[in-house]
Amino acid sequence: MGGQILIIDDEEDIRFSLRGILEDDGHEVAEAESGEQGLEYLSGDIPDMVFLDIWLPGIDGLSVLETLSRDHEGLPVIMISGHGTIETAVKALKKGAFDFIEKPLSLEKVVVATRNALEFSRLRQENLALKTRITSEQPVVLTGESEAIASLNDVISRVAPTDSWVLITGENGTGKEIVARSIHHQSGRSDKPLVAVNCAAIPEELIESELFGHEKGAFTGADKAQEGKFELADKGILFLDEIGDMSLKTQAKILRILQEQAFEHVGGRKTIKVDVRVIAATNKDLLREIEAGNFREDLYYRLKVFPLELPPLRERAEDIPLLIDDFITMLVRQHGFKPIAFSEAAVDALMAYPWPGNVRELKNFVERMFIMFAGETVSPDRLPPEFKAAARQAARGAAGKLVSEETDGDDAGVFDSLIAGGPSDLKRARAEFEARFLESKLREFDGNISQLAKAVGLERSSLYRKLKAYRIQID
Repeated sequence: MGGQILIIDDEEDIRFSLRGILEDDGHEVAEAESGEQGLEYLSGDIPDMVFLDIWLPGIDGLSVLETLSRDHEGLPVIMISGHGTIETAVKALKKGAFDFIEKPLSLEKVVVATRNALEFSRLRQENLALKTRITSEQPVVLTGESEAIASLNDVISRVAPTDSWVLITGENGTGKEIVARSIHHQSGRSDKPLVAVNCAAIPEELIESELFGHEKGAFTGADKAQEGKFELADKGILFLDEIGDMSLKTQAKILRILQEQAFEHVGGRKTIKVDVRVIAATNKDLLREIEAGNFREDLYYRLKVFPLELPPLRERAEDIPLLIDDFITMLVRQHGFKPIAFSEAAVDALMAYPWPGNVRELKNFVERMFIMFAGETVSPDRLPPEFKAAARQAARGAAGKLVSEETDGDDAGVFDSLIAGGPSDLKRARAEFEARFLESKLREFDGNISQLAKAVGLERSSLYRKLKAYRIQID
C-alpha cells in the first residue's frame, strides 16, 4: 500500500523525476518549491514522509528539518543534495533526518529509501497505538485486597458519581493520580477531559499562564493566544497535583476562580466562565503548612469538600504480591519479554521491606528485575542488598513466631508427625484441629489467601508457611 509523500525542492526537474518514480511505486505525491511553501503545506496535511532538498532559497533545508523534528516528531525526512559532503550528511542526520541521498538520484536508492522510511513510519504508528491501548487498559482502581484498599475503593465509588470536589493526601508514590483517574472514570464527566497539572513542576512565572491561558503579546514569547488548563477542563475534571507547592499569590487567584468558576486570560479582559470539577492532591500536611503561613486556610477548606487519605505501602504489605503480578503483566504486554517470577522467600522479603517510595518504588523495582531476569525466577540472593536485609529479618521473625506459637522449638517437620499419629496429646490435637480448620476456611474463601489471612488474623507469609507445613494444597 502506497504512502503520502511531500517533495520540497526548488528544482522542477528533480520534483518531476521524483514524482514519476514514487507514483510508479504506488505513492501519492505533493510538491513544494521552497521551505516556506513546504512548512505551509505541513501546517495542514501531514504526509507519511518528506523528501527535502538541503539547498533552498529563503529558508534552507536544514532549518526546515529542525522545524519538522520539533513540530512533527517521528516524521521521516530524507535529505537530498547535489553538493553532498560527509560533513553535511552527518549534520542532517544529527538534526533528525532519516536518510541522506545525493544527486543525481538513483531510482533504486530512492525506492529502497522510501520503502524503509514508510516502514519506519508504520511501525512507529503501531507502537504509539499499542502504548495508547496499554495505557487505556491500565486499572483505574487501586490494586489490593487489604482492608484499607477495599474501603478506599468503596469510598471512591460513592464520591465519584457526585460533583463534589476531592482532596487526596498521602505520601509520594501512593497512587494519588490513579485515584483521580478512578474518580473521573466512574463520574458523570468520564466522556469529558481529565486535565492534570503538576503544580510543583511549573515555574512560578508561568503557572498563571498554564492555568488561565494568555493572550498574544501578554509577555515575552507569547507569540499567539493560548487556552489554559481551566478552559481545557471545561465540563470535565481538573486534577491539581502537588497543590501544596503552589505560591500564595497563585493560591489567591485559584481561590477566586474556584468560587466564581470564571477568570480572564493573562493579558486579557474578557471573562471566561467554565464548569470544572476539581480534584486536588498533595503529599504535604496542609494544616502544618497553614500554621507555617505557606498555605491559605480558606483555600484548604474550599478544596476539602471530600478528603481521601491514601495509606503508604508499608501499611498494606499484603497487597504487594498482587501489585507485583499486575506490574509483570503490564511489562509483558509492553515489551513482549517472558514473565519473571518471584520465589516465596523473595516475596516475603519484599513484604518485609518498608518501601519509602511506596507503589511507585515497587513498580520501578519490578521493572528493573524484569529487565535483568526475564523468563527466570528471582530468589532472595538476586535481590539488592537492602532487600536481602529485609529477607533475613522476615525469615528470623517468621521462624521465631512459628517456634513460639506452634512447636516450642521443633521444626516444621514436627507437624507431620503430630498429625499422622492422632490426637494423643495436646500438641497433636491442636495441630490436627488447626490443619482441618485452615483447610475448611480455605475452601470457604475459594482459595483466596488474602481473605483467609485476614479472617484468621495472620500475615500472608505466616499463613503460607502454615499451609506448607500442614501440606495443604493451594489451588
